[in-house]
Amino acid sequence: MRRAAVAAIRVSSAAVLGVALSVGVAQAEKVFRMSHSFQHGGAENLDPHGINTFGSMTRSMYDRLTRTDETGAPAPYLATSWSVSDDGLALTMELREGVKFHDGSDFDSADVVYTFERVLDPEFDSPNRAFLKSVESVEALGSHTVRFNLSKPDADLPIALTEWKMVMIPEGSGDTIAETGIGTGPFRLGRIDEEGTSELIAFEDHWDGRAGVDRIEIIAIPDSEARVQAALAGQIDLISPLTPQQKPLFENNPKFKVQTFPTGEWKAIVFLVDQPPFDDPRVRKAVRIAVDRQVMADLVAGLGDATVACDHPVWAGDPYQAEMDCPRDVAEAKRLLAEAGYPDGIEFDLHTSDKDAHWVAMAEVYQNQVAEAGIKVNLVMAPAEGYWSEVYKVQPVFQTWWWQRSAGSILNLGWRGDAAWNENRWNRPDFDAMLDAASVEPDFDKRKAIYGDLQRLLYEEGGHLIPFHFNLTRAYAADFDGFQPIEDASLQWHLITKSE
Repeated sequence: MRRAAVAAIRVSSAAVLGVALSVGVAQAEKVFRMSHSFQHGGAENLDPHGINTFGSMTRSMYDRLTRTDETGAPAPYLATSWSVSDDGLALTMELREGVKFHDGSDFDSADVVYTFERVLDPEFDSPNRAFLKSVESVEALGSHTVRFNLSKPDADLPIALTEWKMVMIPEGSGDTIAETGIGTGPFRLGRIDEEGTSELIAFEDHWDGRAGVDRIEIIAIPDSEARVQAALAGQIDLISPLTPQQKPLFENNPKFKVQTFPTGEWKAIVFLVDQPPFDDPRVRKAVRIAVDRQVMADLVAGLGDATVACDHPVWAGDPYQAEMDCPRDVAEAKRLLAEAGYPDGIEFDLHTSDKDAHWVAMAEVYQNQVAEAGIKVNLVMAPAEGYWSEVYKVQPVFQTWWWQRSAGSILNLGWRGDAAWNENRWNRPDFDAMLDAASVEPDFDKRKAIYGDLQRLLYEEGGHLIPFHFNLTRAYAADFDGFQPIEDASLQWHLITKSE
């Protein structure tokens, strides 16, 4: 069936699926229940390429061309292999055959071309455009071969394509994908209820085999402590991540299995770089170097459960992480503040919330540590429900969290001047030029050196306090198996099974 016909029937087939799925839900026996934090305050939708993606649903509804394996390297997924031209200006990918979308249509090159044309369209303004700067066009060379035509060599493009939102959608589905959620993933849409319980149903024709559970329920629980209580009460089967205080509740509980492993997940205090006094890089550095990162890591993440970071997002498992030291320096913080015109220190509000399990503890440790440098921090508690719309990127100082991503992806997503997720309003043409230079540099050592300079620049002048990267601790009900030691966005959800 060709694409014009497919596009015409997709909306109606989604309605038919809704009826069929209601029967499937009633017959489902193995149910996995998890929560979501109501991140977008009711604006969640199933469009994987927009800014309000319902990630707890979409990450198991769609598939990427490449995925991140447990070493952090790109691994085949919908693309089975790839090669780069001698001049570095073309990346050719062979696509997996026999892959079906949830509506029964076949996945092929036309879907890949359509997906990337949509993401690259400046009118659509997808956040994913930030790490596809080198891609000029994508063309089909056959039914299952595509070529990425590049404006400049991009050695890290296969890694960039592991981004959890860079998934494939059917040709012509852009106007309806937010409602239908038709992908090639192991689960298809049952129903979406952003403020209640949403449902996913195992897709019988998934190319990598049927999922190990019949149904996933995703329940809106904005408050982190409420999520813990729901898990302990047997109302949800997964809680991730756990704080040091929460971890003992599950470690010695026979109803749960606990898994801990290093990741690139991080949480930060963000200072808007265009708002005084944080528009002065001396102030930004002062409010960061007054922190004892190891002590903060031990208190917030737990002893041995985090790796100190120097205010950049590149984690220890990434080959591009720079070797840096960032010890606490109260005297230098005072000197920088005085030089910037604040000899008696500064005072500001830090907006925090129990939206995330670690934020309040991090804010309290920060408040205590920087006081010695003449920095007075007033903690302002924000309701969990309105945090992302009323605090995030609105208040001058707030908190955030990010999942693990490769160096090139995360630096482009979070710090490129025109990136949709540039949450601290960092806008440095020289920084963007260095990002571009890294992507075209064919020599690994030289490319690593450029990425190192980017990380050091963020430590010297950036607007994020990223004190450490987490060892992720998750707990899940004891009758489930198949959780790989990898962060949630890269989990292969269809490999999770439930015992009889």
